[in-house]
This record gives sequence, structure tokens and C-alpha cells, in this order.
Amino acid sequence: MRVGLGVDVHRLVPGRRCVIGGVDVPSELGLDGHSDADVLAHAVADAVLGAIRAGDIGELFPDTDPAYEDADSLVLLSRVAELARSRGFSIADVDCVVEAQAPKLMPYRDQMRENLAAALGIDAENVGVKATTTERLGYTGRSEGIRATAVVLAER
Repeated sequence: MRVGLGVDVHRLVPGRRCVIGGVDVPSELGLDGHSDADVLAHAVADAVLGAIRAGDIGELFPDTDPAYEDADSLVLLSRVAELARSRGFSIADVDCVVEAQAPKLMPYRDQMRENLAAALGIDAENVGVKATTTERLGYTGRSEGIRATAVVLAER
């Protein structure tokens, strides 16, 4: 068994969608990035890659490659899961935390779990998603950005 940790941060800006865990969350500000900037999917992808010792999401899907401009991060996560399976790993469990002062994410948590599970090819009961504020502290507390952290347990 192996454990992987993933962390991702994206700035909140006007004129972009706020996609988190594959859910287009209603918000005045969206996440800035080369792809759809799904901070949660990116953190999970990095956690999977860490568990299988395969680098990070920036190596596999560089933001300098036009092929990944506005890419659906759940599709990228599916490709990471395929890579894990090709190396003899199955994803046993995922747990995640999203830090955001706004928008409120709890109404979308179950859909995020289902979306991540589908992309990973596992049951939604094996995916945990939590949301927290930072009590208005730091860049997340000032609604300047959103941070996601994920831990993955992989079995060979």
C-alpha cells in the first residue's frame, strides 16, 4: 500500500467559471488556470501521482501545452487513474479538503464525490470531500483563492 498527498491552489478572478470537483459552482469569481482550474481534481490527481511515484500533474499536463487549454480536469484525472492501473495500482481510498471562504460548497459535496469517484473508477463511498473556511484568514479567507488538499491510498 502507498499513500500520496496532493495540494493545489488557484486564484479567484472575474470572468471564469468556478469548477470544483467537476461541479460548476455558482460564484461571482472563478478559478484562474490553463485548464478549467478544478483545484480539487488537480489535488486528487497529484495525490494519485504521488502514491504511484509518477511525478505531478504539471509534468503530465503542462500549462505550456495548448492541448490542455480549458481542459476538463476530470478527464485529466481519469487519465491519471488509467496510468495508476497500468502500473498495477488500484485506488482504495481518497479524502479531500477544500479551503474556501466563498462560495459555499456543502450543497455540492455529494456531486463532487460522485464526479471524482467516476473519474477514478471507484465507488463514491471511497471518496471523502470536506469544505472549510479559514475564518477569514489568509488568501482563502480574503476570497483571493481556493486551496484543495487530497490524500490517496493506493494498493498494488
